[in-house]
Amino acid sequence: MLVISLILLSGCHGRLESREATGAGNAKIPEPFDDSKPIELVFWAKNDTNKVQTAVYTNAIKEFEEMYPNVKINLRLYADYGRIFADVITNIATKTTPNVCITYPDHIATYMTGQDVVLQMDDWMKDSRYGLGGSEVRFDSPKQEEIVPEFLAECVLEDHYYAMPYMRSTEALYVNEDMVKKLGYELPEVVTWDFVWEVSEKAMEKNEDGTFKINGQKVMIPFIYKSTDNMMITMLKQLDAPYSTAEGEVLLFNDTTKGLLEEIYKHAKSRAFSTFAISSYPGNFLNAGQCIFAIDSTAGATWMGSEAPMLDIHEEQVVPFNIRVMPIPQFKPEEPKMISQGPSICIFNKDDPQEVLASWLFTQYLISNKVQLGYAETEGYLPVTLKAQQSAEYRDYLSRKGEDDDHYSVKIEASELLQKYTSDTFVTPVFNGSNSLRSAAGQLIESTAKSARRKEKMSDAYIEKLYADVTSLFQLDQIEVKAGKKVSFGELPSESKTLLIVIPCIWILIGLYAFLTKRKNRKKT
Repeated sequence: MLVISLILLSGCHGRLESREATGAGNAKIPEPFDDSKPIELVFWAKNDTNKVQTAVYTNAIKEFEEMYPNVKINLRLYADYGRIFADVITNIATKTTPNVCITYPDHIATYMTGQDVVLQMDDWMKDSRYGLGGSEVRFDSPKQEEIVPEFLAECVLEDHYYAMPYMRSTEALYVNEDMVKKLGYELPEVVTWDFVWEVSEKAMEKNEDGTFKINGQKVMIPFIYKSTDNMMITMLKQLDAPYSTAEGEVLLFNDTTKGLLEEIYKHAKSRAFSTFAISSYPGNFLNAGQCIFAIDSTAGATWMGSEAPMLDIHEEQVVPFNIRVMPIPQFKPEEPKMISQGPSICIFNKDDPQEVLASWLFTQYLISNKVQLGYAETEGYLPVTLKAQQSAEYRDYLSRKGEDDDHYSVKIEASELLQKYTSDTFVTPVFNGSNSLRSAAGQLIESTAKSARRKEKMSDAYIEKLYADVTSLFQLDQIEVKAGKKVSFGELPSESKTLLIVIPCIWILIGLYAFLTKRKNRKKT
């Protein structure tokens, strides 16, 4: 057994050295792409029943298959990213993940807890033949320097690229400018939180018959925020307050958070503020003249405004108004900060390197100009490459603002907003559990707003209990904090695992032998 353990020790050393040097398990780029071999890929993407977006996907697949006739791509569309995440996690266990998936870095961090599940793209990006802008790529692939650096940086996890950005958006403040002026205010270039709270409370004044003075209706919710996750995270970022570390340390529950919740409580109690979870979609209230400030993604711009091409309410309910698309409220207008959001593309490792290469080529095609421009024009998304943003086609698209529904002014203004403030965007640290922490941040606001409506008392004891409840609900106390780069037992090579079992067995046998020998000698004496 000692001899065997020495052999295993030698084998273990060789394996660890190999993993460190070459990243064993990550697919390697084949020398040539074998276009004589039939390859079938599975591509998962999200779509909100938008037929134009679906057409972008199907056209991209058709065009790619024409360039690579031996490749067939099967598209599966999901209604939301949460379902994609859940299905990927399930399929990791059965080794039936898709080849290419549009998802979020928070989700990818969880996928990566399985060994060598997600393709590390560093070497693939730099390859002179099949990398970004490579000589053997059969279409005009963007070079690495032609991708917006802020968006590409969001795809770095554990110091390596594990994704390519696909589309980017941010949040915008959609404002009924007519109501703001009617209340006696003028919109500044960048509004502050104090301004929004003040105007919102002013709008709560009522007539003697119970209707609101500002709109003459029985319904008025001056300020609605679609994503309370983003609301809390962004407020903390603007105040330079802690949220989490890159290692997974949860710092959300601090005095700044408490102060923000106390402020939100006041305006939720007066009904001047509400959320999507409580009241429903902010755009519907905005378009019906029942909301002044609606915060939603720039990707949702086609639903905003009395002339929106994708209205969700009956035309008879629409109240015409002048709409402004503005940066979200700030604590420091001179240092604006807004969250960067939008999906990225990840590739899953497979046993066949040719299959992975086909997946990588298709991923590159998804960030080529034709696909980027086609998808960006469907909603208020911004292309992720400078190559697409600076193209004559995209400049022409922006210049035709207001021409028709395809060039809806609010949609184009939302894209221009992100283009202008790209350098002021931020993302939160990504780790296994960061998705749960995001949800917890939003739950703090949702719970506080509901408590305010129920007239529960706000106190230190209330905050303390809220923190404890949210920690338990999202299992934040179970998030593993990384102290440097650690390797779990599950990541060890099989030889190492065997060695760790064999060595204790040897010591047990040695101890047993010593005990029996001593006992035998006693009997002899």
